Amino acid sequence: MIVTVTLNPSLDRTIEVGSLARGEVQRVTTARLDPGGKGVNVARALLANGVAARAVVPIAGAEGDQLVGLLEKEGVDVAVVPIPGRTRSNTAIAEADGTVTKLNEPGPTLGGSDLDALATQVLAAAEPGSWVALCGSLPPGVPVDVYATLVRRFTASGLRVAVDTSGPAFRAAIAAGPELVKPNDEELAEAVGRPLVTLSDVIAAARDLQATGARTVLVSRGAAGAVLVDDDVLVGESTVSDPRSTVGAGDAFLAGFLAAQVGGADRGAAFAEALAWGAAAVRLPGSRMPGPDDIDRSAVRIVTEVAHERLSSITEGES
Repeated sequence: MIVTVTLNPSLDRTIEVGSLARGEVQRVTTARLDPGGKGVNVARALLANGVAARAVVPIAGAEGDQLVGLLEKEGVDVAVVPIPGRTRSNTAIAEADGTVTKLNEPGPTLGGSDLDALATQVLAAAEPGSWVALCGSLPPGVPVDVYATLVRRFTASGLRVAVDTSGPAFRAAIAAGPELVKPNDEELAEAVGRPLVTLSDVIAAARDLQATGARTVLVSRGAAGAVLVDDDVLVGESTVSDPRSTVGAGDAFLAGFLAAQVGGADRGAAFAEALAWGAAAVRLPGSRMPGPDDIDRSAVRIVTEVAHERLSSITEGES
């Protein structure tokens, strides 16, 4: 079983419009409400594809109850830690050309006892050797080293830890030595403190994260594809000609990689699966996670990065 931890889950409302015009009254094409939060989305994507997963979440107020109801309706295995306050609601405005504007609330805070309760839920669900994915932003008032603390605790218990967050919390978590980190371009640039203009810049920044403590770096780059850096480097892409929403695409990308790893796939096949799942999510509305019928592996292209950005070993449709 893969266990996900989302410290700041949400209700995600996605509104689709032809083109957003600020200050004007507009007609909405469609609207949907989904359970949200990065770890929640990872669990949703895994379960949509028949991979055993449990989502560990703090839940607050009526909004939290509604979130749990939505997850249970999708068949997601949820472990709940009740906390005071109100679970946040986020709004995403998706335009016809694929542009997404997100408005995210801060969410309720977590105390030390709440964090202990979340960790206890993880350890009760995960067996040694299982993956635990620590995902998303931190709620207000939570120490920036919280993910680092959880990485050390779970690693000491024999678990494999993946981290997908940003900012100071990300930098602190890297130093704790997670097995996998999954930044996007912007998060990676922020972590290393410099702009990333070329593919070589991205690879060099990923190597910097490895030198700091991360074992494997999986970089999602939106329309530019993705990069996997461990002992070697893989570069890949999966073209999407009809994008609808990028919300949750990075989460589906991470879920695809973890699912393939659990299934015994090698690194190249896991990377290709991640690309296929992420692209599938972009073709779907809102933060809907892709199932087997949504995933097109034929569009995936993987190459092996060699020095000076020379490419070789092209593989089409690897899965």
